[in-house]
Amino acid sequence: MDAACSDSTAIWRRAVGLIVGATAQLMFAVTVISLYRFLSDTAAKFAAPSSFATMLLSDVGLALLFAVPHSLLRFPKVQSAICRVIGREFFGVFYCIVTCVSLWIVFWGWQGSERVVWELHGWSRTVVVIAFHLSWLALGYSLLLTGLGYQTGFTEWSHWARRLPLPRRRFAPTGAYSWLRHPVYLSFAGLIWFTPRMTLDHALLTAVWSAYLAIGSYLKDERLAHYMGDEYRRYQEQVPGYPLVPSGPLGRRKLG
Repeated sequence: MDAACSDSTAIWRRAVGLIVGATAQLMFAVTVISLYRFLSDTAAKFAAPSSFATMLLSDVGLALLFAVPHSLLRFPKVQSAICRVIGREFFGVFYCIVTCVSLWIVFWGWQGSERVVWELHGWSRTVVVIAFHLSWLALGYSLLLTGLGYQTGFTEWSHWARRLPLPRRRFAPTGAYSWLRHPVYLSFAGLIWFTPRMTLDHALLTAVWSAYLAIGSYLKDERLAHYMGDEYRRYQEQVPGYPLVPSGPLGRRKLG
């Protein structure tokens, strides 16, 4: 009886794992499409708030709702604690789901503003729109370089689903990573800055997420140095975090 119950539990756990993993991949695809629409739409398509203070508190809070968990869950101690509960093979899937849900809440609760910081016309508008779409291409390229399957949890989950040993992720900087340490974050910055119509609510989003990108870049450097040790520290000495940043945490790091 005990063996039968154990087998039944294992079957149910595997079925749930397969469903959750597949759902996370679908959620990721839907979220990418929704994020594109959210960042390219004008604020007039969102409900106007009752007051400036309401919009400020609501929108800043929503922007932080994405930014804070996105970095917090990657802290080594936090990640290790979660992996002990759900298993390393499901952390990427869990991280993907949390990211998607937090962004969906942002899309659902965002309050627009009709106050315009800048609005471009003519050739300048065309240039910015092209730069916005090129930033999406750069983001996809950067994610492919690091392994898109690791971003969505697909790689670890698919190995588990096929009953294969979990892959060991290796650090081998190629392409854009030979020139800067954070091409994903730089590409994402283009998504929020390159807009032909910068409304006040979009400016708030840009300010909060730009701060997140700077802090997140530093935290990612520290996290990778924690996991990879001297290999990543030597990389920090040779490659800047961002172009035109000569020194400091986001420049070339003089360590040792």
